[in-house]
Amino acid sequence: MKLKSVLCLVAGASMFAASATFAGEFGTADEAKAMLTKAAAAVKADKAKALAEFAKGEGGFKDRDLYPFCGGPDGLFTAHPTLTGKSLKDLKDKTGKPLGEEIYATAKEGEVKEVAYMWPRPGQTDPVQKVSFVTKIGDQTCAVGYYK
Repeated sequence: MKLKSVLCLVAGASMFAASATFAGEFGTADEAKAMLTKAAAAVKADKAKALAEFAKGEGGFKDRDLYPFCGGPDGLFTAHPTLTGKSLKDLKDKTGKPLGEEIYATAKEGEVKEVAYMWPRPGQTDPVQKVSFVTKIGDQTCAVGYYK
């Protein structure tokens, strides 16, 4: 009987450790919101430096699947790991939803709002639900998204 109890405890601990490892593999909503707050402060302090760091994933602005991205008043990405210079405003999610338009319409100075859409995780092709926290900092519309 004691052996069965020990085996159950070991199995339970193994399952907990596996779920904790999985949970740590991807960024959370709280981590995404915190990164957006940090990104907004960086843009206010030195916009050019901040946008360069975002695009390169430097300065603590890349954590697993979390990274800030921004668009300028012309609708083009001013910072993104792979899309800088391309149109954010015309971006659609994998179901055809006009994601970029919604990000621009939702972002407000001094406020953090949410935009939900379908997007594949990095390195994958099947879209899953993603939520981006969005805000406006001066002439920049910035966001950090996490996968649900």
